[in-house]
Amino acid sequence: MPTFDVVSEVDAQEVRNAVDQAQREIANRFDFKNTNSTIEQNEMVITLHTVSRDRLDALRTVLEEKLVKRGVSLRGVDYGDVQDATQNTVRQVVTIKVGISSDKAKEVNKLIKEKGPKGVSSQTQGESIRVTAKKRDALQDVIAVLKAEDIGIPLQFQNFRD
Repeated sequence: MPTFDVVSEVDAQEVRNAVDQAQREIANRFDFKNTNSTIEQNEMVITLHTVSRDRLDALRTVLEEKLVKRGVSLRGVDYGDVQDATQNTVRQVVTIKVGISSDKAKEVNKLIKEKGPKGVSSQTQGESIRVTAKKRDALQDVIAVLKAEDIGIPLQFQNFRD
């Protein structure tokens, strides 16, 4: 029986490269001079730190541009609340979501059952979803349905087997 896996993965190296590029850009840009703006990364958590909310918006824009250029989907980016920090500065924590949570997995399974063709089954396996059908065309229809819907996380389709 043909199968494939639905996963939500982010290339950690591309995220690191995007953060490095953003750090270099804010070090060189005139509008970030003397603002002590920084972008720090710890695994898939990025901390933006600067002097005001409008500089924070500009910092976020620079980071988003670099992420998009590196092929990292902004659907998986989760922005925390803007917090006041020491010496009249502000910071924001940005989390990059990896994997399909159980709530999102239920939503995807429900979507496949409702809008997918007959004879297609899906089951959650950890942080991925295995989709099975009798025909390859039914699986391709499921991929089209999932691409058309906005689930809120980036989805990739792997291990397509006949």
